[in-house]
Amino acid sequence: MVFPIAGGNESKGYEISNSLRFNDDDSASLSFTPSGNPTDADKFTISCWIKLGNIGVNNAKIYDTGGSDNNNRFAFQFQGTNSTLMTSNNDGVSIITSPVLRDPSAWYHVVAAIDSQNSTTNNKHIIYINGVQADLGTNNLGSQSQVGAMTNGVAQYIGRNGGADNSHFDGYMTEFHFVDGQQLAPTSFGEFDDNGVWIPKKYTGSYGNNGFFLQFKQTGTSQNSSGIGADTSGNDNHFAVTNLAAIDVTTDTCTNNFCTLNSISNYYQQSTFSEGNTKTVTASSPYAYDIGTMGLTQGKWYWEIKPTGSSGSDTVYVLGVSGQQVTANSQQLGQGAYEWGWYAIDGNIKHDGGSASGWSNVTYTTNNIIGIAMDLDNNKIYWSKNGTFQNSGDPTSGSTGTGAVALTDPASVPLGAYFIAVSYYDSGGQGTFECNFGNPSFAVSSGNTDGKYGNFEYAPPSGYYALCTKRLAEFG
Repeated sequence: MVFPIAGGNESKGYEISNSLRFNDDDSASLSFTPSGNPTDADKFTISCWIKLGNIGVNNAKIYDTGGSDNNNRFAFQFQGTNSTLMTSNNDGVSIITSPVLRDPSAWYHVVAAIDSQNSTTNNKHIIYINGVQADLGTNNLGSQSQVGAMTNGVAQYIGRNGGADNSHFDGYMTEFHFVDGQQLAPTSFGEFDDNGVWIPKKYTGSYGNNGFFLQFKQTGTSQNSSGIGADTSGNDNHFAVTNLAAIDVTTDTCTNNFCTLNSISNYYQQSTFSEGNTKTVTASSPYAYDIGTMGLTQGKWYWEIKPTGSSGSDTVYVLGVSGQQVTANSQQLGQGAYEWGWYAIDGNIKHDGGSASGWSNVTYTTNNIIGIAMDLDNNKIYWSKNGTFQNSGDPTSGSTGTGAVALTDPASVPLGAYFIAVSYYDSGGQGTFECNFGNPSFAVSSGNTDGKYGNFEYAPPSGYYALCTKRLAEFG
C-alpha cells in the first residue's frame, strides 16, 4: 500500500482538519452560480486534494461548468473510465495526463492551471500531480483560446457533470481552491517536506472576483457560511449541496489519512464499495473476504464494523483479520493458517479451519456493532458486541491476554502485517458491512475518540488507537 502522507506534516505545521466524502451512487455534488463578472474568465487555477473511492467512474468530474457554448464551458475531470486526468473546453482544447491515479489509500494533490491566452501553446493548460507537472498522453492544445470559467450567471459544479446530472466523483475532497485571474504553480498550495513528501501549505494569495476556498468545516445543508459548501476565501461564494449530509464531512484528510477498505484488492471478492470505501456489499457467489488499506505490524488498534443487511442469512457474517493474501473465491475468512474470524452463526472464532478454545459462543446479527481490539505488542485480539468484550475479554491485560485469542507474530505471516477483514459466506447471498476506522459512514450517537482521533460508537480500550497515519506515526 502507498501512504503519501505518513504521519501528517508536523515538520511544516499546516494541518487539514476535514474533507467531504462524495458517494457517486447518491449523485452527490456542490453547485454555485456567480452573479458578477470574473477577474479573468480565461485565466484561473483549481487546486484540491482528492482520495479516490470507486476507481474508473466514467468521466468523473472534479469541477465542471454548466455552460453549453465555447465561451463558458470548462471541465477538470478523469478521462473516460481511465484513471488519467483531463482538462477540456468546448473550443476543442484538451489535455490528458499519462500518469494514472489508482491507489485508494493515497491522497493526491491535483492542480489545473489555465491561461488560454498564453502565447506559449503548451502553457495554456497545465496539470500538476503532487507538485510535479504531469506528462501528457494527449495534447490538443492549439490556437483555440476561449475557456470562460466562472462566467456571470453560469452554474459551477463540483463532483458532477455541468451539462447533466451524471459523471459523479466518488471519494474524498479537501482544500478546494479556485483562484480567479491567476495561473499559479502548485507551490502556491503545497511543498515538499524533509522526507521529500508533497504536503499542503497555506495559500496566502488573493482569489479574484469569483474565486472560492472550500474547507468543509461546517455541517449545515444551507448555502451559507454554516453550510458544508461554505466559502472561506472572503468572497462568500457559498455552494449549495445536493445529496450530501453532515455524516459526509469527515476527518480523513491529506494530513491524517484514515484506513478504508481496499477497492482494488477485489479480483476474487467482486464486492461493491461505496461511502468512500467504508461500506462494502459482497458478491453473490464468492466466499472471499475484503481487506483494509493499512497493514499493521505493531501497536494497539481499535475499529468497529456494523453488518447492515443481507440478501441471504443474517447469521453468516465473519469479522476479523488476515495476514495472508486472498487467492481464491472460496477462501472463507478463518479457514487459512494466518486468518482469524468471528462467525456470527455460532459465535466461534475460527483460525486455520478450526475454532478457538474457551470462546463464549455468543452470536451476533444485523445492526450489532462489533468492535475489534488488536494488540500487536502482545499478539492478541479481542472482539466486542455492542460495547461488551466477549469471553470476559480485557484488552488492557497485556501479555496475560484475558479473554483474548492469540495471533501469530506479524513478522511470521506471509504479508508481514495484519489487515482488517470482513466476509460473508452464504453462496448466492450478499452481505453488507459498514466499517468505522475512526471516520464512520453511519451515524454514531456517542462520539468516542481514542483520546485524540476518531469517532466511535463505543470507547476504545485505553491505549488502543484509530487506524490513521497520525497514530501509525506514533505507535505503528
